[in-house]
Amino acid sequence: MERIESLKREITKRRIGAFLITNLKNIRYLAGFSGSSGALLITSREAFFITDFRYREQSEREVKGCQIVITRHSPFRTIREILKKNRIKRVGFEYNESFAIYDILRRDFRPFALKNVVEDFRKIKDAEELRNIRKAVKRAEDAFLNVKPYIKVNTTERAVALRLEEELKKSGCKRLPFDIIVASGPNAAMPHATVTERKLQPGDLVVIDWGGESDGYFSDMTRTLLLNGANIGKKKEIYHAVVRANRAAINAVKEGVKAKDVDRVARQIIKESGYGEYFGHATGHGLGLDIHEAPRISFMSRDVLKKGMVFTIEPGIYVPGLGGVRIEDMVTIKDSGTQRLTSLSRRLEII
Repeated sequence: MERIESLKREITKRRIGAFLITNLKNIRYLAGFSGSSGALLITSREAFFITDFRYREQSEREVKGCQIVITRHSPFRTIREILKKNRIKRVGFEYNESFAIYDILRRDFRPFALKNVVEDFRKIKDAEELRNIRKAVKRAEDAFLNVKPYIKVNTTERAVALRLEEELKKSGCKRLPFDIIVASGPNAAMPHATVTERKLQPGDLVVIDWGGESDGYFSDMTRTLLLNGANIGKKKEIYHAVVRANRAAINAVKEGVKAKDVDRVARQIIKESGYGEYFGHATGHGLGLDIHEAPRISFMSRDVLKKGMVFTIEPGIYVPGLGGVRIEDMVTIKDSGTQRLTSLSRRLEII
């Protein structure tokens, strides 16, 4: 596979003998394995996928571009044997993995923690990845549209979340990227609220954050609905401010633009609307095999936007005691410019 060949070139460039990969999402990206136990050892010339008997059949079906090694003992014993056989001393391992890996490697080799090597490859999606992401978007949007008629006064947050989960799984999602958020009334002021038994009430803002899946790739979107009731003027004002921030940030997305500058556009609009103190999270994040990947669209980000990146734009306003609004869309950068992957309306819907 070209991904493994690219990594072999990176290994040569970094002057290490081998790179040990244990992050399962990185293994799936490089070799295609979707199981829950395995390791990938790549040298400048060869690639080895090491797993145990339970995954022999699965690895033979899924793994590409590697020699498959089925071990009946510790995978690190097999890794050690391969490294010794190839007379390799300098071994890279993933920066975010456990200290135990370093501790094992340092007994016989010179280990080096390497940061974001595979993750940097994963920032740019190829055509097949984009197809799966688009399918995950469609599954999520179709599920939401099927559930919308059930979102009404006296329905509980949990009932809405369960129905949405059912629709997502019926659409073909094998798993969900995260626990669905349905936050109503004062709960909507919590960006990552936990679903409760609270019944939806007249005048509630209802924030719904959910995602779909296709062949391991995820989508992520948020819409906010308003239940008709008294004294909803300020809630409408907040909603329209968030929509303006969402639109402006998406319009600012272009190849070569700094991610922090996109964040600045969204943040400035919300600040000018008088709600700057109520927008405390990043404007967006990349996604793919993980629900949170690079690039990060925040004021602290060092990322520069490139063609093939996929990420969210999700400004929000959260006012304690009143509620909150978040509008989250997914975008990608193509040769022809920026494309919004999500298609759900951003128009305020008062139910």
